[in-house]
Amino acid sequence: MKADLRGNPTQISLQNPSLFNNIPQTSLSGALKGCLGSLDGACIEKLLLHCASALESKDATLAQQVMWVLNNVASLVGDPNQRLTSWFLSALISRASRDCPTPMMSFNGRNSIQRRLMTVTELAGYVDLIPWHRFGFCASNSAILKAIEGYSRVHIIDFSITHCMQWPTLIDALSKSSEGPPLLRITVPSCRPPVPPLLNVSTEEVGMRLANFAKFREVPFEFNVIVDSPSTTPCEMISKESHSFHLESLPSQFNPSMLKLRDDEALVINCQNWLRYLPDDAKVSTTTETSLRDAFLDLVKGLNPRIVVVVDEDADLGTASLTSRIATCFNYLWIPFDALETFLPKDSCQRMEFEADIGHKIENIIGFEGFQRIERLESGSKHSQRMMKAGFSSIAFDEETLGEVRSLLDEHASGWGMKKEDDMLVLTWKGHNSVYATAWVPSSFEDN
Repeated sequence: MKADLRGNPTQISLQNPSLFNNIPQTSLSGALKGCLGSLDGACIEKLLLHCASALESKDATLAQQVMWVLNNVASLVGDPNQRLTSWFLSALISRASRDCPTPMMSFNGRNSIQRRLMTVTELAGYVDLIPWHRFGFCASNSAILKAIEGYSRVHIIDFSITHCMQWPTLIDALSKSSEGPPLLRITVPSCRPPVPPLLNVSTEEVGMRLANFAKFREVPFEFNVIVDSPSTTPCEMISKESHSFHLESLPSQFNPSMLKLRDDEALVINCQNWLRYLPDDAKVSTTTETSLRDAFLDLVKGLNPRIVVVVDEDADLGTASLTSRIATCFNYLWIPFDALETFLPKDSCQRMEFEADIGHKIENIIGFEGFQRIERLESGSKHSQRMMKAGFSSIAFDEETLGEVRSLLDEHASGWGMKKEDDMLVLTWKGHNSVYATAWVPSSFEDN
């Protein structure tokens, strides 16, 4: 049971109970029979787990029965439980169509996830909707500003899915420096995970807009894009089939020559919702046990950065077990659905688009396996253990940073909060962890 949405669930009556008259009741488990009258969040979760178990055992008949029940509950314009159920049902149907040997019947609840390209203005509104991304921007920028004090040159290597939306605020803060702003250089890789939000302009155009803003704020600025392959087109980079998004090219890009590193600059590595897309079960080569995720951290450490900032969602979604992933995913992703309910009407296009992007994530977590499943999130505590094992030491967020994050959260609904877990800063909704932020330095850097 999770927060208000789980602890005080709305009873959802079945809209058309006659749909289930032709389902052989003797084949239903006791748990399923108990869910045929009305459905709350806990019962929906139980149904999802039954369906997952049926799919894993190739029991198409039971999977169809459960989906019929879920289909009668799911609604894209209902309450948060119904809306979340709709996206889970869509993911399960997608998986069932591939996994079950018999044809699956059609369901009204299946959604078509539209991956629309946003304008820069629309993306700004998307980011501002709830503090899901802004929390990480605020905590990271504050930590970065503290780490680069006294440097006349700053180089940020940015790994992010939000198209540099973090940097206007940092540029504005640098413009107000009493000692004058440093020269700011931002480098981004051309490869990007094929996930929303998607933008209707190129990375180079984003850089030009940042350069214009920096010029307006009188901050010296450079923007560089590392092109991983001359034969790769922008369309191929965001294609649904490009699940590896050219990870194999990262080692060749991550060297001082390619990055044009300079001895007199403060190097910053910024990872916002990025590390999860580096597979932890894929090895760098057949001759080593090092995963791509750990290899990436080794490359980062080798650059000896002034600070490494990592922000991501605080849940474990990398397990091989489908039932485990469904349980964790359902009890985590209710948070944004519940938060959006507090201030946007049920038929809000902005709300439905934000939820559709979450639905895209659910589709990948539930509907795919192997190299096609790129959503392999790990919790903040596991991430911290990984960083320490890789040779990094954590940096605590200071009181000034905490104050800035509190001010940010005051702009949003009262359900949002913040807490510290050791050196990790965590965004909460109704007391439940949603997003974590951490800051690190190589242990050798700290010793110096």
